[in-house]
Amino acid sequence: MATKAAPSATSPPSHRRASLTAPGLLLGLGLGGFVDGIVLHQILQWHHMLTSEGSYPATTVGGLEVNTLWDGLFHASTWLFTAAGLVLLARAVASGVAWSGHLLLGLILAGWGTFNLVEGVVDHHILAIHHVRAGAPLLDLAFLALGALLLVGGIALARRGERDALAR
Repeated sequence: MATKAAPSATSPPSHRRASLTAPGLLLGLGLGGFVDGIVLHQILQWHHMLTSEGSYPATTVGGLEVNTLWDGLFHASTWLFTAAGLVLLARAVASGVAWSGHLLLGLILAGWGTFNLVEGVVDHHILAIHHVRAGAPLLDLAFLALGALLLVGGIALARRGERDALAR
């Protein structure tokens, strides 16, 4: 049975990135979701998963019960993204993939930006099930702008990390 050779430091950058892309993006999606849920849902209590939907206001016990359940399901999904990213990262590192901290951090930031953009467009604008903060529509736009900055900055940092790894 033939085995694949582990990528070397001289492997093309796209091969190294492909080995870390899934774990980095999954970690970013999961950790970005955790930041959103912990900061906006729990600490600031600006919104919950269904607060703008209409049937489950955060001002009633019944509404809070439903929102807490959906917040928990949201956190469970972000935990699964994070756990999957960690498993894939461990496999990539164990296989000998060449990587750098800049590459991995860049991919994580790109994943976080992707989370913000998808969640912001779908939940805040298309489904309108919640907003960053009720009555503050500019915060929804700021959330999208932050997502775009994280995505673009993450991609730039990941590219720098590829160059760093090549220079080793």
